[in-house]
Formats: sequence, structure tokens, C-alpha cells
Amino acid sequence: MGTTMSQFPTVPVPVSRMKVLITRDQIARRVAEMGREITHDFEGHSLLLVGVLKGATIFLAELARSIELDATFDFFGVSSYADRTHPSGEVRLTKDVDMSLEDKTVILVEDILDTGLTMNYLKNIVLQHKPRSFKIASLLDKPSRRIQPIDADYLGFTIPNEFVVGYGLDYAEHYRNLPDICILPPDVCGAG
Repeated sequence: MGTTMSQFPTVPVPVSRMKVLITRDQIARRVAEMGREITHDFEGHSLLLVGVLKGATIFLAELARSIELDATFDFFGVSSYADRTHPSGEVRLTKDVDMSLEDKTVILVEDILDTGLTMNYLKNIVLQHKPRSFKIASLLDKPSRRIQPIDADYLGFTIPNEFVVGYGLDYAEHYRNLPDICILPPDVCGAG
């Protein structure tokens, strides 16, 4: 049976109850490395970084600062969660990009690859617009939850099947501002 909204706490869990999985320093080092990789791979090209709202915003900003090429931003908004922790299996677009993707070098920037449903959905949308090239950059990958196959071309970290928050990732819109990636206690989210 699904989790009901009344089962979720109304007050955020204290950060002291969370375990740090990836520190801010580890994140900074890896994002800088990813930026150097992208700079090398696309030398001489302008990039269109397309972030997935809201979770990828912090990662996109840090990644963009690490890329030494001309880059513009745009965003997709999607919804795929039936409740706060369980994907519904149905993805819907809540915000489309504002600029044309045709003949652009597009890097889709995501906070976490999880089931693969959202990223495959967005990949199909981007490819319909006929970009010059298309790549995926994801801060995190949780392959144990994959339903549809998808891989990132640029990947920060592979993580275990834990519910994580911080650095843009949230639980009921809380904790996005944490500088580290932390594991939410299972008794709070009831999910991995």
C-alpha cells in the first residue's frame, strides 16, 4: 500500500539525524573535474546547459562555473512523484525549454539518475528537437533503482539505494540548501 501524506512529518528532520554521504569538498572536486572534461570534449563550441528543475539548479550553477566555454542555460520542469519519495511511473512536463535546441550542443544536467524514467522522457524530447550533439551530466547515479536503461556521459558519483538530500536534492522541498549530500533516515522517508 502507498504512503499517505499524513504519514509524513510536518517539521523537517534535524540535520544531526542525517549521515553525510558525500561532503561538500568531494562534490566541489568532482564537479570541477567534470567541468574540465566537458571543456576538453567541446573545445571551441558553445554549450546549452539544460537543467532539470528544481534539483539540478545548484549542480548546474557549479558545473557551469567549472566549464571554460561559452554556455547558456535553459530549464525543463517535470513531475514524476506520486508522493514525496516514490516515483509514480508517469512523467509529465511542467515547464518546457524557452529556446530552440535545434543544431545546439546540448548537455542535459540532472541531479540524480534513479529509475531512468524522467531522463529517458527528457532525452526523447531533446532528440526530437534535433540538437547538433546531446550529452547527459548527472551529479548522482543510483543504478540499483533503474527501471529503464540510461547512462550519464558525465557522472559525479554512484550511490547506494538510499534517499539522499542536499546540494539541490530535496525531501518535500526541504534540505535543498544543505552543502553536503546526506542520507535521510529510513524512518522518515520509508524508502531507499
